[in-house]
Amino acid sequence: MEKNTTFSAVAALWKADKKQYVKKSTYAAYCLLMQSHLLPELGDKADVLEEDVQDLVNRKLSVGLSQKTVRDILVVLKMILRYGAKHGLMEYHQIDIVFPTEREKHDIEVLTLTNQRQLMTYVKEHFTFLNLGIYICLNAGLRIGEVCALQWDDIDIASGVIRVNKTLQRIYLVDGEEKYTELIVDKPKTKNSIREVPMTRDLLALVRPLKKIVRGDFYVLTNAATPTEPRTYRCYFNKLQQQLSLPKMRFHGLRHSFATRCIESKCDYKTVSVLLGHSNIGTTLNLYVHPNLEQKRKCIDAMGKLFK
Repeated sequence: MEKNTTFSAVAALWKADKKQYVKKSTYAAYCLLMQSHLLPELGDKADVLEEDVQDLVNRKLSVGLSQKTVRDILVVLKMILRYGAKHGLMEYHQIDIVFPTEREKHDIEVLTLTNQRQLMTYVKEHFTFLNLGIYICLNAGLRIGEVCALQWDDIDIASGVIRVNKTLQRIYLVDGEEKYTELIVDKPKTKNSIREVPMTRDLLALVRPLKKIVRGDFYVLTNAATPTEPRTYRCYFNKLQQQLSLPKMRFHGLRHSFATRCIESKCDYKTVSVLLGHSNIGTTLNLYVHPNLEQKRKCIDAMGKLFK
């Protein structure tokens, strides 16, 4: 091929090359973004300019896509453009995109202490393996894919830890005209997500007698050789919230609640970050460390005393 090859032709070559180097789930995500957003907008172009990309961004934001999703689209776009330039298929232009200022504050969903006690008491008194998974998330901060992939061998009673080393997800695959989904067990989100989380005494007491009678290779949520998938587990949690008249929140709120309780317990931020499997402490600080009004007053009062 020569320069001025169409974007869609370059994208097809990049896609085939990328498949060799990334996880299946990552590859599926790239392909979906490319197929859904980039090819319909830029596929016929032989030269992708900054104004083309800015128009694309503006249109995607105007139809309700989040800035995060649009930034993910741009990551894939720039990888394709760099691939095309590296192989002499198209020109690469510097692209600096302007995003509108986000004025809305996005609060994380967290259970109150009262509601968390209510939920934890209920799942202990009404034991099922699905309820045990909710208890684990509240006490260990696992993501939904991580708890769905959790097997009994990952729970170490002797050392009192849960070893998080895989995640389960349903990925959407696009292969030409063919589109289908596939349930896969894969490595966690990042290398930091592979971690050991100590169990609370209550959680350890709950799982210790179970470990004597279960098979190590069975999945915890089903106590069977086959797992339950995240979408099914989300539906279960939503019904449980309604049953207990709890304020509606997403399943990820259990992880947020765990992190918030750690911060409230005066755990140091680095440790909380490691327990959550965050790639850097900044993620933890941005999500969970927000001084309340009383803390702000103490800070201002301390500063004011300097002038007395």
